[in-house]
Amino acid sequence: MNRKDEHVSLARAFHQKPKENDFDAIHLMHSSLVNTRSEDIDLSTEILGLKLSVPFYINAMTGGSEKTKKINHDLAIIARETNLMMATGSVSAALKDPNVADSYTVVREVNPNGLILGNMGAGRTSDDAKKIVDLLQADGMQIHLNVPQELVMPEGDRDFHEWSKNIEETIQQLTVPVIVKEVGFGMNRETIQQLQELNVKAVDVSGRGGTSFSQIENARRKKRELNYLDDWGQSTVISLLEAQKFDDLTILASGGIRDAYDIFKALCLGAKAVGISATILDELISHGIDGAVEMIEDWKTQLQRLYLMTDKSTTADLIHNPIILSGSPRDWCQARGIDYKKLAVRH
Repeated sequence: MNRKDEHVSLARAFHQKPKENDFDAIHLMHSSLVNTRSEDIDLSTEILGLKLSVPFYINAMTGGSEKTKKINHDLAIIARETNLMMATGSVSAALKDPNVADSYTVVREVNPNGLILGNMGAGRTSDDAKKIVDLLQADGMQIHLNVPQELVMPEGDRDFHEWSKNIEETIQQLTVPVIVKEVGFGMNRETIQQLQELNVKAVDVSGRGGTSFSQIENARRKKRELNYLDDWGQSTVISLLEAQKFDDLTILASGGIRDAYDIFKALCLGAKAVGISATILDELISHGIDGAVEMIEDWKTQLQRLYLMTDKSTTADLIHNPIILSGSPRDWCQARGIDYKKLAVRH
């Protein structure tokens, strides 16, 4: 089976398993008086000049085979019909084999006027990034970081020393916005600081809680001997807590987003926008394009309701919502010296 096809089938199989999620440890405070009017609510947000009508988007998933071409085709329809930004999966496969390029370019063909992000690993150069932007007529670029995945992947990379240089040069060379993202292992403040020093302006902390690529790659190993890495990394919530002090960076969140309430909580923790992969893919495969579109439109309605219920009219206002932490996120803050108590008295 094609590796990209394996990723999709394994991601969906593992998605079915119920998982604990640190979003459940975030508690919002109820206020009984609301002055915001429903017609004043604005769900829009901005990522380095890219204007999103709602604060969530379809995050990088797939591409590189006939099966994944169909998935990207359908995801592009969903993005077009719901006016969501969409990132493709890693376009590296198309750089290696031009015959599979159409599994990525189909996204632009289906959604000619939509916001589309290209995607490549940090092992790729600025020249590769330029080729991807040209191929997709991309509005922005994601550079993904995936050390554990590469090390568990039987055919993965083992040398990462040029990643920092590649990131810095790509940002210098591209004329479109660049987002550096994890692939589900989360980030800490030291990593975010390093990225900021490389002139990175937007970071997707992409934490543990959703698709585990160490789990997926281990399932492809004959002995499956690296299963102890299935839950490696920081959760999305903990990663957002680690990112609290970086006010001058655009922080994005993804990983383990199950519903509109998780999106809302991530926004309250400082994310400018939230990427969703597995939940949308699972809905597409289970209930088709119409089912996925219906779910996304319902999320928009639910977000408007949550903004109104917390008396906030814009996405930017959500960082003033008081948050009470419990469980492992609170324990993490105590161990790392993160002042979680100030989150409870915001206004």
